[in-house]
Amino acid sequence: MATKAATTAAVDFTRIYSTLGLGKETVAALQAFRKRHSDAQRIAGQLNAQPTTVDFAHYRSALKNKTIVDEAEKILRDFKPVTYDVGAHVKAIETFETKAIAKAKETEAQIDVELKDLQATLSNIQDARPFEDLTVEEVGQAHPRILETVENMVKKGKWTVPGYKEKFGDLSLM
Repeated sequence: MATKAATTAAVDFTRIYSTLGLGKETVAALQAFRKRHSDAQRIAGQLNAQPTTVDFAHYRSALKNKTIVDEAEKILRDFKPVTYDVGAHVKAIETFETKAIAKAKETEAQIDVELKDLQATLSNIQDARPFEDLTVEEVGQAHPRILETVENMVKKGKWTVPGYKEKFGDLSLM
């Protein structure tokens, strides 16, 4: 995937930003990246337009020491740039890209499940009766642990809820 050649088709970035719903920071970072990219392309174009040949005849006429010019010419003629095999790096990048895409799809599926759960919870909340209309029996049926706790407290003779006075204060007038 990373080795595919990029096309020079015009891209409507404003439409992309709006359809993807990107945040302001993300849009700003993408715009900064696009600016750096266009600057790098412009500089590369300028450097490619410059001549790459060396005029050794000019240096022979300008310098007294002709052997230095001959040595430089020989070194330049014999120079062979080192080639690197980047296939392993490209393969690693493609593997990483494949894993990242798979992980993104997995995350998307998890988020979809969570969104469905949240939508169900939201509809339950919206469809629920107001708290004021609930009875003690209904609350007890919904959460039996509450009934068990109250029964245990009554059996032990505890008539106050621990932490109530600290949180709400003492409301007794006597």
